[in-house]
Amino acid sequence: MDTPTNLGTSPICDGEQMTGSADVLSNLLDSRYSCRAFLSKEVPREDIERMLRMGQRTASWCNSQPWRVHLTSGAATERLREAVYAQGASGELDPDIAGPVEYRGEYADRRRNAGYALYNALGIARDDYARRGEQMLENFRFFGAPHVAVVTTDKALGVYGAVDCGGYVANMLLAAESLGIAAVPQAAVPMASTALHRELGIGDDRDIVCAISFGYADETHPANTCRTDRATLDDTVVWVTD
Repeated sequence: MDTPTNLGTSPICDGEQMTGSADVLSNLLDSRYSCRAFLSKEVPREDIERMLRMGQRTASWCNSQPWRVHLTSGAATERLREAVYAQGASGELDPDIAGPVEYRGEYADRRRNAGYALYNALGIARDDYARRGEQMLENFRFFGAPHVAVVTTDKALGVYGAVDCGGYVANMLLAAESLGIAAVPQAAVPMASTALHRELGIGDDRDIVCAISFGYADETHPANTCRTDRATLDDTVVWVTD
């Protein structure tokens, strides 16, 4: 019987490799942030395809892989930017998937603090509602990104499909970070669903879950100095031992 080649690997070596992989993942998680100002430079097609292939390894219910991505570059991004901004600025929003009914307690606090962190980075006073409104509309400009990936799910899969797409988006963000690509996941963009369905030819049988705008970060822009904190394990984990 042939001996599998991995049996000769020492447990110490395996442990060291696992530790190294964990460190790589930890560093990617720590370094990634939501980019809100991009350069116009496009990402090479081969890097985009590599990012997509990594995202494609995402686990899903029954291996259904419900995500479908409409990804724009060049003139297509500009056409979509114009259409999405027009609907967003009109205030006539119509998301396929309803947003939260309410942010309560710590969720409201975290949402508020994230907003204040961004406003502080941009020098926007908390009571300057005009500038806050202008900054919100930048979502519909994709923050100047040269590429947008619009992620949809089969409507019939309901919440299961949306959850799977969430995992896909998380892995895409890490894949982008590993390739030196800046990205931001956006829940605001799907609020202009009429424009997205029309411009991208997305059928009524699919729900738009979110968008990922990506490219290369404008590191001189103050928006990209914004960072948010994370809750502790004590805040998010209930240990059940008995």
